[in-house]
Amino acid sequence: MRVSEGSGNVFADIGIEQPEEYLAKAELARQIVGALDARRLTQTGAARILGVSQPKVSALRNGRLEGFSAERLIRFLDVLGRDVRIIVSEKPRSRRRARVTVMAA
Repeated sequence: MRVSEGSGNVFADIGIEQPEEYLAKAELARQIVGALDARRLTQTGAARILGVSQPKVSALRNGRLEGFSAERLIRFLDVLGRDVRIIVSEKPRSRRRARVTVMAA
């Protein structure tokens, strides 16, 4: 069996375009799902609060994020009473690409 060390971003490793953005959106979605679960909301109840359809909540819960912008996901977190901080800094003088990171407090 051949094993390769990952880059730290599974989306980059599997060749998805704009992997940093997708990783950030995945973490935002994870935080949204956690907030919904903490409230014990059904998909219908979550849809009502977020102002979307129940199928959109299902897509979000299942990681199908193509129809969601990062801005929209941030708005959902705001509606759910979560603060979102965005920090911009210079990247180190290395050859790596700049990266986007989403972290929970």
